[in-house]
Amino acid sequence: MFPEGPFNRWEIIRKVGRFAERRNDRSKKKGQGRKAGTRMFDKVMTVTGREDTDMRILFIRHGDPDYVNDTLTEKGHKEASLLAEMAEELEMGDCYQSPLGRAQATAAYSLEKLGKKAETLDWLREFPAKVDLNRSEELQKAYNDTRMDGERYGMRIVWDMLPDYLTRHSEYLDRELWRESKVAQYSDLISVYDKTVTELDRLLECYGYVREGLHYRVVRENTQTITCFCHFGIICVLLSHMWNVSPFVLWHALALAPTSVTEVVSEEREQGIAVFRGLRLGDISHLYRGRERVSFSARFCETFGNKEQRH
Repeated sequence: MFPEGPFNRWEIIRKVGRFAERRNDRSKKKGQGRKAGTRMFDKVMTVTGREDTDMRILFIRHGDPDYVNDTLTEKGHKEASLLAEMAEELEMGDCYQSPLGRAQATAAYSLEKLGKKAETLDWLREFPAKVDLNRSEELQKAYNDTRMDGERYGMRIVWDMLPDYLTRHSEYLDRELWRESKVAQYSDLISVYDKTVTELDRLLECYGYVREGLHYRVVRENTQTITCFCHFGIICVLLSHMWNVSPFVLWHALALAPTSVTEVVSEEREQGIAVFRGLRLGDISHLYRGRERVSFSARFCETFGNKEQRH
């Protein structure tokens, strides 16, 4: 059905989604509605469905956020609704959610669609570690636009540093040396990170995967799916642990759009030894399908001169 070559199935979905949009537009002009393009998209989703041969974890970021009220914007609700339309195709399995309102509001649409309930896990909240800039003049230059309380700097989330500082200090990009960095020294980063990934490992152990060094020991083969409705920062932390990389690499290299789906699956090439590999990062095919513009949340300005986008 598809051309031969090194095509990623989700890239195919994205392209067919755009093709379906154009076909729907032509159908509208002829008074035929949107059915033709949508049927094409649905056929592709069926063809690219999964086989139950591995354990699968879905990390879903919340919809476009209203951070002040810890909920979703009107756009965020639309995004979550479009995600729910694909909930059955995603085969979400056991569902877990952050205790924060914006994540739970996102999950609610899919859970209602599936007739499921999600268990709330406190450690799935947005990664809470913060750095005290008052203890380091060097770090004060690394975090711009920090709120002041009188003459003191307010606390900052640890990953939100400027790229110049990050790239001039290679320890942040090293699998082990980030733990000895100035940010680690002047924050609760290490203790919060270690507590969080320990909780992840406890969860995976319930499904038969026990952390052992830098991989997982398989004590019980498992082909279940678990879905975590949570946040950008915590997703990067969990992936960094599973992939044995510095969390700063993922915090600064990825921009997972609201309601995006990230999928990792187990591989057991050697009996009893498993790793988790990514099949898709930040998939937003449901937004293409619903012709919804992707939110800019979690991103920074594409060009410095663009004053409408955050710096």
